[in-house]
Amino acid sequence: MLLVVDVGNTQTHLGAFRGDELVHDWRFATVRDSTADELGAVLRNLLALRGMAFADISASIVSSTVPQLRPEWTAMAARYLGHQMPLVGPGLRTGMPIRYDNPREIGPDRLVNAVAGYEKVGGPCVIVDFGTAVTHDVVSADGEYLGGVIFPGVEISLEALSERAAALPRIELIEPRTLIGKSTVDAIRSGVLFGFAGMVDSILARLREQLGAETKAIATGGLAELVVPYCDGLDVVDDLLTLTGLRLIHERNIPG
Repeated sequence: MLLVVDVGNTQTHLGAFRGDELVHDWRFATVRDSTADELGAVLRNLLALRGMAFADISASIVSSTVPQLRPEWTAMAARYLGHQMPLVGPGLRTGMPIRYDNPREIGPDRLVNAVAGYEKVGGPCVIVDFGTAVTHDVVSADGEYLGGVIFPGVEISLEALSERAAALPRIELIEPRTLIGKSTVDAIRSGVLFGFAGMVDSILARLREQLGAETKAIATGGLAELVVPYCDGLDVVDDLLTLTGLRLIHERNIPG
């Protein structure tokens, strides 16, 4: 089986593919100072939960937005899986032309999402990833990565609000009772969820003005379920999009 690893700033998402089929996936908190041995222990335990072992993994690939964890994941694969783990970045074929001033600046997860999004819809698309940041990544009708839009994510915004405004509490982000909050907590919930939905929809509308009304918008990311219900401009929700993109990039780099 193929192990795909998406290392985000907040969570790490793993998937195991048998051919095109995703047979298992797992999430755990990203710990930035993890060692290769610690990552191996986590992986071993997660595999065991599904009755699997290191020997079941014949190949792997990793995308990491945390630079210090990149060598640790590749070292883990060499030590415990017995093979080289390709790292998404310069030198790895994606099959997607990149129209960006400096392609090395693109977060690997953004590029992986773009590859999977274009494969999914076969035309111009915007992938909205609700993670530590909210990103809009844009792919042209010809399958070119054009660039994107980035703004701080939901959790960062909530943390900044409570830290900088002493009278405002940290809250659990659940569905607000009404648009007009009848308490400070409800007002924050309403502002965050409807506010982020409004930002996402506004950016999508502007992008469609440039790319065409037929441009599809795909939502993904660990925090998508919180905001997507309040958005009007999204066409598809796929929380496994990044894992699929990693599989596609791995296939495009298999010798022969």
